[in-house]
Amino acid sequence: MKYYISEINKDGTIAVDDTILVKGVLCSAGSHIMDGFEPLFSAEAVERLEKAGYKLSGKTNVGEFGLDLMGEFSYYGAVSEGGKLAGAAAALVKKGEAKAALNVDLNGSPRRAAALGGVDFIKPTYGTVSRYGVIPAACSGEQIGVTAASAEAAAEVLGVIAGHDDKDGTSLPQASYEYKTDEGVKGKKIAVISELFDAASDEVKKTVEAYAEGLKAEGAEVKTISLEEAKAAQLAWTVLSAAESCNNFSRYDGVKFGYRTPDYKNIDDLYVNTRTEGLNFLTKATVLYGSNVLSKGRYFDCYDKALRIRRLVSEKMAEIFKEFDAVLVPACGEASYEEYDIKEAFEKTYKEALFTAIPSITGIPAMATGGVQLMAAAFGESTLLSVAAAMERRG
Repeated sequence: MKYYISEINKDGTIAVDDTILVKGVLCSAGSHIMDGFEPLFSAEAVERLEKAGYKLSGKTNVGEFGLDLMGEFSYYGAVSEGGKLAGAAAALVKKGEAKAALNVDLNGSPRRAAALGGVDFIKPTYGTVSRYGVIPAACSGEQIGVTAASAEAAAEVLGVIAGHDDKDGTSLPQASYEYKTDEGVKGKKIAVISELFDAASDEVKKTVEAYAEGLKAEGAEVKTISLEEAKAAQLAWTVLSAAESCNNFSRYDGVKFGYRTPDYKNIDDLYVNTRTEGLNFLTKATVLYGSNVLSKGRYFDCYDKALRIRRLVSEKMAEIFKEFDAVLVPACGEASYEEYDIKEAFEKTYKEALFTAIPSITGIPAMATGGVQLMAAAFGESTLLSVAAAMERRG
């Protein structure tokens, strides 16, 4: 069980997951196919932290390209706590061995890890934090976020790394962002999406209900609403993320960097054997599914339709946020996960994407805190952080 793939500084306080580049430090993205890859530059978010005086502790273990539930299918093995799956970064923060961690939220993995690990994770509005220096998978939805022990710590680190970056074509123009944690809860209107709440286990439902009661005690109004498009968001994000990952993973061929099979006689053997030996079953399944939905006979029925669903879900969420300040939903369907066979991974990640897909497909901010998930309108991070902070002070 490895928390760190590479240790950088014993005095460091910020961990960085192994899909984020740090100059001169081996980077694997949790995959055998990245063996020996040493980046020549650091991610923009890393550089901003270092310029602000923060020291990196190391690169944390992640699932291969961040595709799995909580890092369980890393080439270096799963992380577990008390016999249950855990996220490496969340576990380090929980133990107090790191003040905070930078994680790439692709398919909700850091949100699940934080919710089940008893810490916070905030995924900011898409484009507010530079993606320059992230090993790409699904570029239209992946975003660097912050795992921390408290909302205040998350806001502090997020404020350092957020802001425009010329090197990232998806970076929004605002130069910097200020995040608050003191807006309070009183008077805020919070929506609970019934389709997501009903799909969770009884134990998870109890956690959401308890959090809702706490919000009410702090003066918030909590109301259950329906969002029929939630299931469509789950399917659309699976299609889009697989299609984009299929494109991005084509660079791993054993030619320029990373693992190269020793068994080949021609270029076709090199490509096929390198990918067969270097990638796990979940990544291969994602690539095959992505290739299928992008194919000539399926493009308009699958990929193009998924893009249309993205717009529809974005519009529906915008309507919700005209009336409500935030949305409260489960971060995952189960209260814990045990290790399982990788042949079940594609189905399991699809099932759990129901709870995490909406922020991924729309780009809105989301925060795992207190075992639940909060969502807000674009640039509503301060609302999420303030709600989380108020509830943390309440205990």
